[in-house]
Amino acid sequence: MDPAETNFTGHRASKRRLPRSFKELTPTRAFSPRTYFREMVWKPLMTRRRGRHKQPLFPHPRAGQVGLTWIGHSSFLVQLAACNLLIDPIFSNWLFVVKRQKHPGLRLKDIPNPDIVLITHAHFDHFHKPTLWRLPSNRIAIVPWGVGELAQGLGFDRILELEWWESYTRGDLRITFTPAKHWGARMISDHHRGYGGFVIEFQGRKIYHAGDSAYFDGFRQIGDKLAPEIALLPIGASHPESFRKVHMGPEDAVRAFKELRSHWLVPMHYGTFRLAFEDIDEPPRRLADLAAHAGLSKQLLILEEGVPVLL
Repeated sequence: MDPAETNFTGHRASKRRLPRSFKELTPTRAFSPRTYFREMVWKPLMTRRRGRHKQPLFPHPRAGQVGLTWIGHSSFLVQLAACNLLIDPIFSNWLFVVKRQKHPGLRLKDIPNPDIVLITHAHFDHFHKPTLWRLPSNRIAIVPWGVGELAQGLGFDRILELEWWESYTRGDLRITFTPAKHWGARMISDHHRGYGGFVIEFQGRKIYHAGDSAYFDGFRQIGDKLAPEIALLPIGASHPESFRKVHMGPEDAVRAFKELRSHWLVPMHYGTFRLAFEDIDEPPRRLADLAAHAGLSKQLLILEEGVPVLL
């Protein structure tokens, strides 16, 4: 390892029992596979895909500036003065039989070459092999424990696995893998794979990507330890109530944001794939209402896919 690159050892997450069926994620006995197919597959299939690819005007961050572009779902491009980071990229119009409801905000070929790719966990809508394979070479992948083997053969120069609270550093850049309340198995039996979020620190700026997570008391701990300024928090796929065992709704995101003590709240994980039973446009509307009620409207930054902002 380069002397300028250091891993700081943390502690492996304790095992959590995985949901064993869709019924564990639904609130009533009325659930049936037919209902799931109709709501998650058939209705999206019959709905015209919205949105469009944009020709982005990417900023050129100077020292202390952060360029942030939401691509859609949980995919972000983070631009710093020294490097570009791509988080959970997925550009596919299909996730198996699940149709993407909005086009990615930009085309993969238009993205500036990423120096580092961060993967929060191995679920197919976050670790998308066809997208990763199409990325330019000369890049590093940072993934949770147990996920590195899945990244083999995808063109990465280096693959680094982190456990919770472990960090990767290179010069002024430090990336810390943080806890979450979710699960990491890609298939049914590979329970050994990790999951979490990342805090990116560079020249005094701190950006937190929560990955997939339900609300849990770890947000307060992340705020205490790392004090992220910009919080990218999931708000979708939280209805019915039992889905909140593994996902956050807008109410949870506001609570987490307060406990993180961040300055900017940037929502994600909504509006792209229909993964739950709420209306696909409902989460940001509810979040805006909740933020207004809590006096946080000026700190809420709802991004448009493919439109970079400089913070």
